This record gives sequence, C-alpha cells and structure tokens, in this order.
Amino acid sequence: MTTSGTRPDAVPTDRARVEEALRLLSGTPAGLGVAVKRLSRGSGVYAWWAAPSVFPDLPGPPNGSDPSLRLLYLGRATSLRGRILRNHLRRSGSSTLRRTLAGLLVSESYRTTWTDRVVLVAEDETRLTAWMHAHLRLTWAEDKEPATIEAELVQRLHPPLNVHGVDPEHLQAAVVAAKHSYNTSSHPPEPAQTP
Repeated sequence: MTTSGTRPDAVPTDRARVEEALRLLSGTPAGLGVAVKRLSRGSGVYAWWAAPSVFPDLPGPPNGSDPSLRLLYLGRATSLRGRILRNHLRRSGSSTLRRTLAGLLVSESYRTTWTDRVVLVAEDETRLTAWMHAHLRLTWAEDKEPATIEAELVQRLHPPLNVHGVDPEHLQAAVVAAKHSYNTSSHPPEPAQTP
C-alpha cells in the first residue's frame, strides 16, 4: 500500500521484507541477558539458536554469522519485547517454545500442574528460564506485519521446533512427541463424586 508522498517502488514488497528479515535473523545471535535489553516493543519476527549439542537429533540450519549455532525455533510477535519477556522467558502456559522445550528435556524432570491448561510448576518455570539463558541465543527483525512473512521464513528455514507451517518432510517426530508428552502430563482434577 502506498501513501501520499510515497513512491510505489519505495514501498517494501513482501519478498523484500522476507529478505531483510532473513538477513537480520542470520546476524550474530545475542545472549538473552543482552537481547532483553535491546528488544523493541515493535512487532517482528524472532529466531532462537543453540549449539548443535543442545538437541543433537534436531538439526536446524546454521546461523549465517556464527555457524557454531543452529536454528531451533522461529516466531512472530506484535511486541517483540513483550513476547520474549512475558511469554518465552516466563510462562509455559502461553509459550509453545517453552512447552516444547520442557517436553524435550525429559531428563530434567520438569513437573507440571493443571490450571486452565498444562503449565510448569513455579519452581520449574524458573529452572527452565535459567536453562534458556544458559543454552539459547536470540536474533530478531522488526516488521510492521510479521504475520505476512512468518510462513515464508518457516518454509525457507525449516526450524526444527516449529510444527505449524512446516513441510511434512521437515516435521520432526521427536518434537511432535515432546509436545504431546507435555500436553498430557497433567489433567483437570476429577469432579468430586457425591455418595
């Protein structure tokens, strides 16, 4: 869409926006302590990265600036800062990434409980956040309409922890199983029976 005073060729196309997002997402990933200070409140897309040793059976593409890191997950947000700080680094109930990580890290014995959905117990929410700070890195790209470029980015990058929008041949069975394991780990309490 053009506005008065804007030349049609100056408006970024979806293709140009995807390419710019790829460039920024392939930049040097920041540690979470640094990233949370730099994240804007603007909308955009983000990518989580880790060393291949973190999940050796889930290979993602290498980072363009730091090939020692592999892509794990890609998402979009209407507020990058809010999505990362309030969801991904705090609450499993509202973060697909956190639920998937908890399901994959079965050796860590994360415990869940039922609220209106399956969530980690408070102590394990804190443990998972500490694990994320120790093992994951982040890149992001601001974009006014991230929903219009996210699917293309997922199709091109094949992040192993993403399930929605991934070509079936790139869907990771271990990720689907981990999500199922997490989602069935707690249930609503049985209604009290009256005699």
